[in-house]
Amino acid sequence: MTEILNDADRDALLAELGPKGWTLTDDGKGIQCQFKFGTFPEALGWMVRMGIIAEKMNHHPEWTNVYNRVDVTLTSHDAGGLTTLDAKLARKMSAD
Repeated sequence: MTEILNDADRDALLAELGPKGWTLTDDGKGIQCQFKFGTFPEALGWMVRMGIIAEKMNHHPEWTNVYNRVDVTLTSHDAGGLTTLDAKLARKMSAD
């Protein structure tokens, strides 16, 4: 099981990803971001690409899609909070 990020690591992650739109969830156990695309097919295509990456990592996001918007929350339920696995997936999502 992946370990939960400590406060310093979490803060460093948010400093890195914050400019890309990532914020801490209200409960402090995850991070969230909204991705916007030009069209529904672009949003859906991104979800498929990220879904394949997530499946290979065996780490699956909580996400919703409405037309050209995808809202993502990352947390590791089995660990009870934000982990290095969440950080790795967030970086991949933000890089695409």
